[in-house]
Amino acid sequence: MIDPTRRIENYNVAITPERVAAQVEPQIADIKTNAAQAMVEMHTTDLQVREVLNGAGVSMIQYPFYLCFGRELWSLYRRGTRGETLAIEAAVLIAKWVARGLTEAVLQAIRTDVFNVSAPIAP
Repeated sequence: MIDPTRRIENYNVAITPERVAAQVEPQIADIKTNAAQAMVEMHTTDLQVREVLNGAGVSMIQYPFYLCFGRELWSLYRRGTRGETLAIEAAVLIAKWVARGLTEAVLQAIRTDVFNVSAPIAP
């Protein structure tokens, strides 16, 4: 078993600013491209969520909470979650946000209209 002091020393050697910079430098262009793409996608999703909220007559003061739900669902989609797994995860998120006081029908409309995800298949 390695002594904790030695582990700390090894860690400190591994994370020097110069070493970290050398590892990250070749990836900077890709990181910036991915971040820019994510911001555009998130903005587009936010606009679509707002359209659903406008159509449902949701009070403007509740928009941030519904946008958080939309961003959580968008994050799952962006990470590659699809199909029945995404439907189940969406149901979990809907239950969470309903418990926090949001309207289930509006959350389901966001799930369906913005993300084209149907309700999960019951077992």
